[in-house]
Amino acid sequence: FSLCRNGENGDGIFMPLGSRHGLLLIYHLARYQLLVWDPFNVDLHRLAVPPEFDRLKALFNGAVFRAAGDIQHFRVVLVSTETNEQQHTWAIARVYSTETAIWGDRISTPLPSKLPIKSHMYFNMGVLVGHSLYWLFNDRSTKTLLLDGILEFDLEKQILAVKPVPVGIPKENMCRFQVMRAEGGGLGILFLSNFSAQLWKVETDCDGAASWVLGRTVELDKLLSIDSRKKRKWHQNIEGFAEYNNVLLLRTPTDLFMIQLEPLQFKKVSKTKKWARYHPFESVYAAGTSIGGGHDGAKLLHNT
Repeated sequence: FSLCRNGENGDGIFMPLGSRHGLLLIYHLARYQLLVWDPFNVDLHRLAVPPEFDRLKALFNGAVFRAAGDIQHFRVVLVSTETNEQQHTWAIARVYSTETAIWGDRISTPLPSKLPIKSHMYFNMGVLVGHSLYWLFNDRSTKTLLLDGILEFDLEKQILAVKPVPVGIPKENMCRFQVMRAEGGGLGILFLSNFSAQLWKVETDCDGAASWVLGRTVELDKLLSIDSRKKRKWHQNIEGFAEYNNVLLLRTPTDLFMIQLEPLQFKKVSKTKKWARYHPFESVYAAGTSIGGGHDGAKLLHNT
């Protein structure tokens, strides 16, 4: 796939913000535009970024999606942060719809007060679970990868909320966490711990109080047949996540793996390329032709 065939000359920096329902969302830094690209149908839409989403002041991320059964229109959600006159940091969002061809009103919610006044929040790629989009976020002004929380945008109620992450697990490396659909449905989170992957999920007690509980643990060293020699140099990061199929893209110093969590199976994709970034892409295929057996198959895109 080449953006040049869609009228882009390839100049500048193109930043993938995620994909969903056969569409790719890309930020073109030089033009200060969002590109919504359907690579199979060679269809490209260009959207101006709202002025309050200025990456020189605050990082932002976004997500693209279609309403159920709608193959003609799509929507884009942008999320970022701002600090008001009282020096309080807020998460903000705006939604664009091709039905109206305009950006909707600004939506906001306060971030935890424990964060520094001069926070510089980073959001990872969003995941759709049920009727909400979720982003993990951390404060880059601290020069660490400490995970600070989960930002939720409810697509039906059009509101933002901040969710806590599981307590009692180390949060020093955001690259070891992934929001996902929990087994049985609902919000879940995956945490890489040494040679295992812990699958956490939210459960509600009889009083209506929600809390994180550990579901199952996947022993990656046994699944991927990691011998003792490789274990000495072993480290892994989450490179991406295909939400519909619950497929994890795992990057190691030597190899790139696709790990399907339900049912548990894996595929070695390739050797790891040092300067490449990899992004899972899901779209609709004819029955029986997808990877993983579903009508929606997880494919792999990479850019350099």
